[in-house]
Amino acid sequence: MPTVALAITDGMLHLELSLACEVFGADLTHIANPWYDFSLCGPRAVQVDRFTIEPDHGLDHLAHADTVIVPGWADTDQDPPTDLVDAVRAAHAAGARVASLCTGAFVLAAAGLLDGKRATTHWAHTHELSRRHPNITVDPDVLYVDNGSVLTSAGKAAAMDLCLHLVRLDHGSTTANKIARRLVVPPHRDGGQAQFIATPVPEPRNHPLADLFPWVLARLDQPLTVEDLARQARMSSRHLGRHFKQVTGTTPLHWLHTQRIRHAQELLETTDHTVDTIASTTGMGSSWGRCSLVITRVHSSR
Repeated sequence: MPTVALAITDGMLHLELSLACEVFGADLTHIANPWYDFSLCGPRAVQVDRFTIEPDHGLDHLAHADTVIVPGWADTDQDPPTDLVDAVRAAHAAGARVASLCTGAFVLAAAGLLDGKRATTHWAHTHELSRRHPNITVDPDVLYVDNGSVLTSAGKAAAMDLCLHLVRLDHGSTTANKIARRLVVPPHRDGGQAQFIATPVPEPRNHPLADLFPWVLARLDQPLTVEDLARQARMSSRHLGRHFKQVTGTTPLHWLHTQRIRHAQELLETTDHTVDTIASTTGMGSSWGRCSLVITRVHSSR
């Protein structure tokens, strides 16, 4: 049974903390068994907004976990607590996978776990993280970054995206999708998607891509191009790209590739189809080598 430890201290953000508890701490053995052995680890009873939380273990217990999750906290002007930083560093040295949610990235940065790596945090704090830790490549325009043993997410809802990404890595996309449906959240938002969109997303019945999305998803086996999408949407390729950026935060081609990969992953996990059949069904070509190469590239970029 994989173990997940949530590091807690005074002043942490209750939303990110609660999201992690909901995903990893709830009894979801009816969806995947075994699920996670989950615990809260802190120096003592901690104050989180109006709640007092009693930890299950001290911070030294982080070193015994397979995965350590560090939520953010409100006062990023203050340096993270030394005992928390030391415990997170020791856990990573012991082999734990360490993931930060929102401004929890400041803890990982203080522990030296992000040195020379790409990372993210809540967009409102990316400049400060970059200023205080210039040896980190801070990306303000993604939902989360997966460096293997060290992962960081943007704020608020993006924390859920990273939690579901961890479930997907541990239990597969089918299980992650079931968890997402239970929580009534999108089953999968790519880590490279923009944190926020300056122009509000139009209502589905009004925005010009509402009819295009299902049309594309029904034709993933076909060699669609950006020009094909633009023609179906009755607009130029330039206008299509602008609308895609406004609505999805990414480009038409990247969105299309992501849909193909997601469909391929689902078929791999839920059917007995051959890899060549899946590659053909998802429009990724008859060669599985090409399909697996694309999947590997997308996962390694998160």
